[in-house]
Amino acid sequence: MALEEGDIVLCTVDRIVGTTVFVKIEGEDSEGSIITAEIAPGRIRNLRDYVIPKKKIVCKILRVQGKNIELSLRRVTSKEKKQVIDEYQQERSCASILRSVLGDKADNAIKEICKADKLSEFLEQSKENEKELEKLVGHENAKKILGILRTEKKKKAVVKKEFGLRTAKSNGLILIKELLEKIKDAEIKYLAAGKYSISTESTDLKKADQKLQEIIRELEKQAKHLGVEFSVKER
Repeated sequence: MALEEGDIVLCTVDRIVGTTVFVKIEGEDSEGSIITAEIAPGRIRNLRDYVIPKKKIVCKILRVQGKNIELSLRRVTSKEKKQVIDEYQQERSCASILRSVLGDKADNAIKEICKADKLSEFLEQSKENEKELEKLVGHENAKKILGILRTEKKKKAVVKKEFGLRTAKSNGLILIKELLEKIKDAEIKYLAAGKYSISTESTDLKKADQKLQEIIRELEKQAKHLGVEFSVKER
């Protein structure tokens, strides 16, 4: 898949030359560069306070001009960083499971899977339909791999946002209470007058985020219908 402007990518710091940081982009043969102004906001006295050779960092692609890929470290949000790191760790965990079962043959299997899909997504789908996995590694090996996957306890990702509900109506408290009681698939916490937090969790960070976004959209729609002012705090 071709890299595009706006993509968030995992990189390994390769070297620092003058005021430019050069990185290797994970899963690609490409090299990227980050100028000092895109490392962090404000004045930077020492680049090595932010980037160290051989360390992994999460960057945003600013421009792709042929083989020249310009990146930014400072424009990546904490949420984007967490998502990329979690996905990377999940892929490593899946690769480790394949290597424990397939030994020296694992790398070829991983290469074949990654031509069309992410390793974690392929194995997750294999829990429901193991035919493709069996074709690749054989019935007995597929059985062993799926046995490990099904007994492995996945860490749940939690996605949280803060929002506000305000109204000048005389029955405002009742309206807000009714609004919040309709939310069944998320946890709501009272923070202060008119301020709340909402959170969802899932073993899949993307699914947790999508679920939360859907709930917030519906909450906003219902609030508007009742004449209640709704706002979301963006991080």
